[in-house]
Amino acid sequence: MPLALLALAVGAFGIGTTEFVMMGLLPDVADDLHISVPTAGHLVSAYALGVVIGAPLLAAVTARMSRRTVLISLMGLFMAGNALSALAPDNGWLLAARFLSGLPHGAFFGVGAVVATTLVAPERKARSVSLMFLGLTVANVAGVPVATLMGQHLGWRATFLGVSAIGVAAIAALALLVPHDHAPAPVNGLRGELAALRSLPVWLALGTTVAGFGALFSAYSYITPMLTDAAGYAGSSVTLLLALFGVGATIGNLLGGRLADHAMRPTLFGGLVSLVAVLALFPLLMAAPWSAALAVTLLGVAAFVTGSPLQLMVMEKASSAPSLASSANQAAFNLANAGGAWIGGLALAAGLGVTSPALAGAALAALGLAVAAAASLVDRRRTLTATHARVVATGRPRQADPVHR
Repeated sequence: MPLALLALAVGAFGIGTTEFVMMGLLPDVADDLHISVPTAGHLVSAYALGVVIGAPLLAAVTARMSRRTVLISLMGLFMAGNALSALAPDNGWLLAARFLSGLPHGAFFGVGAVVATTLVAPERKARSVSLMFLGLTVANVAGVPVATLMGQHLGWRATFLGVSAIGVAAIAALALLVPHDHAPAPVNGLRGELAALRSLPVWLALGTTVAGFGALFSAYSYITPMLTDAAGYAGSSVTLLLALFGVGATIGNLLGGRLADHAMRPTLFGGLVSLVAVLALFPLLMAAPWSAALAVTLLGVAAFVTGSPLQLMVMEKASSAPSLASSANQAAFNLANAGGAWIGGLALAAGLGVTSPALAGAALAALGLAVAAAASLVDRRRTLTATHARVVATGRPRQADPVHR
């Protein structure tokens, strides 16, 4: 695999760290800025809003630029957002800085995924995407715990200065390792880019992302009370257990990339079925400490097996604007984050028990499986229609191009 993938992984590591570290720093930020913890929680929402808005917008407006230049520019914006977060004098400025930090998130992963697939042979596309996402999963294992400890001992502002330093390292790596490229072929402006998103298969793929990863966040958003109230862990043990989730996510990410290069659609279906099973078994697995630790690890594996297949599927369905579609998939991921947490919260508020968010997640994963099946059916019908049209036009059948492996 080319070294350029390492540069993309470094950028992903920084982005993953700054996205998730705020959860652990909320009490420190709230105390320092003299606001309540719920008010500080809006900082998480501000970042997610930046991702949702910035992902398709920045991908579209940079469509005619060199992708190497786009990646470096996006990482520069990321670095600036985190530096401003460290210097924010009050909550209002910090909200704006967190929103700015989130803007390049989706576009970086979207454009980065396109670059990753162009660096390798066609049979290694999914693996290349998984290696870029490796930085994101490793951030949950190492980046977030270390950054949280840094914030608790040196102050939360030091954390964001540290993340800015990671951004500088990523810019240097991108400049040194990502090869120079020409700007993509011109399209019909922003309207032409957005036209690629009108396809039903694209929206079905994005819907699968929202439902599938919504299932993950329905459970993961409330994993701490599950581990303490149901499994009996002390609060001090939760950080280590969350690192186990990161280990599982890393395994699932690498496994999904390898399997998807051989059979993309079966890998996606298998991951979603596994996610349904793991979440449905959560109430049983949370009955003992050892099985709860296993459940957290398996949740990471099952959820992130689907990451690379979904990213590639969206890119293939919008082949005329792969960067925009890939970035839109990152926006869908963050919608899943917010929506899944909301649905899991509804289950808790209804008094269904501390593990009920996992069961709500199982239902969402089943919905994602249904949407993926509908997408497969649409693909099959379009293939049959195209084959029939060729027979009518030429008078003889021709082998249909495969829609998905």
